[in-house]
This record gives sequence, C-alpha cells and structure tokens, in this order.
Amino acid sequence: MIARVWASRVAKSNLKAYLKHFSKNVLPDLRRYDGFASALVLTRDLDSETEVVVNTFWKNLAAIKAFAGSDCEAAVVVPEAAALLTSYDKRVQHYVVDVADSSESISLFAGRD
Repeated sequence: MIARVWASRVAKSNLKAYLKHFSKNVLPDLRRYDGFASALVLTRDLDSETEVVVNTFWKNLAAIKAFAGSDCEAAVVVPEAAALLTSYDKRVQHYVVDVADSSESISLFAGRD
C-alpha cells in the first residue's frame, strides 16, 4: 500500500466548500481508478486560514501513475479546486504504508461543527 500525501491552505471561509468539492467531485473520480483504496483529509486551523492535508491510499505505484500520469509526483489539482485554495503544493510525497489499523469509520465533517 502506498500513501500519496499532498498539502494545501484554504481561507477558513472556503474550507467547507473545498471539503464539499473533495467529497462530491474528487472522491467519485478517484474511485474510478483500479488500485485506489481510500482517502483521508486532515485539517489544521492556523491564524487566518486552514491547512488541508490530503492522504490517498493506493495498492501500488502503477495505480498512482494511472491517476496522476508518468510524473506521478506532480499534484493533480483541477481549476475548480485551485480557485478555492490560497496555496497548494505542486508536488506530492509517496510513502509506503508499513502498519495500518482502522477500527472506526470516519465520516465527512466528523470533527467540524
């Protein structure tokens, strides 16, 4: 299993719009790729904006290349998402998942009011 990790920042006023975009547009697209396993979006409030870290999990590098193309470390950010963000990483990092445990289902906005 490989984790694909990407970070961005969003104005607090656009956070819910970005999370909605991710759940309504990005997730359905990711699910079309054979080898996509799951996704996890983490947020951290900063002074005037929120950091968003997207973790997607893939069965192998070939699956990531099918999604991202031959330069698989290039971030895939559609214009609609970029318009909501104040900044984002142009490159992603990949990590081998050596240990994982998931005993709870996590839902959209689980940690937000």
